[in-house]
Amino acid sequence: MACAGEGIVRFARIGDRTSLNRIAAHSPLRLFSPRRAGDCAWVVSSTLGGGLLAGDQIRLDVEVAPNCSAVLGTQAVTKIYRSIDERASMQELHGHLDDDALLIVAPDPVACFAGAVYEQRQRFDLSPSSALVVVDWITSGRWARGERWEMSRCRLRTDVFVAGQQVLRDAVRLDGDIAARMGRFNCWASVVLIGRRLAGVIEKTLKSIAGDAVEAGADPIFSAGPIPGGALVRVAGGSAEMVLQFLRRRLPFLAALAGEDPWNRKG
Repeated sequence: MACAGEGIVRFARIGDRTSLNRIAAHSPLRLFSPRRAGDCAWVVSSTLGGGLLAGDQIRLDVEVAPNCSAVLGTQAVTKIYRSIDERASMQELHGHLDDDALLIVAPDPVACFAGAVYEQRQRFDLSPSSALVVVDWITSGRWARGERWEMSRCRLRTDVFVAGQQVLRDAVRLDGDIAARMGRFNCWASVVLIGRRLAGVIEKTLKSIAGDAVEAGADPIFSAGPIPGGALVRVAGGSAEMVLQFLRRRLPFLAALAGEDPWNRKG
């Protein structure tokens, strides 16, 4: 019997389109399957109350069958509420991509409120011919109300394996005086691009970002570097809107791959 917060999504090729073969979720996790243009099938996740309470654990298992294209998004910003007795709110995502499959993970950012304890773990297992895009971003919380980087602790980890070999472990830990370390920035993001199918856009992205000098005081600031079979992009901005503008400008191929801009609408 599935536990609270667990979800399963299976994408399969039916006729000439990618379709949902199975979708199931247990409260507080909720999963929706909006119709979108193009070949990609979409799943949008949410939680009751729009966020995670102390002790909530979300676990989502996603399988993308051969020759399928899929998008995972969220309905809105995921709010992480104040912890009780240092209990963490946790999200886990495990994606399995078969031959010539494409998975785009493009959520809205996570916003950790004051006193929150948040842990996020993502693992992706790819075949040599599959492709992956992962956007992972977090904001300082309710900074418009004067609350900036006041979470107690935040840990993010993404692992990517291709044919059983690990090609990426990206880990971030925020604790202590987070506001001092983050300085003027209220949003941080990383983008993972991997796969032969994306070789052209990966090369173009690396050249574009490497060719732009980041001036002192720029907003946002950014960097990009190669990883085996792909690229890792990092960006920090004064607001989530600034980071989103960067993502749209620097990753224009996302809308073409997904059938539309992943952040245009959620319903």
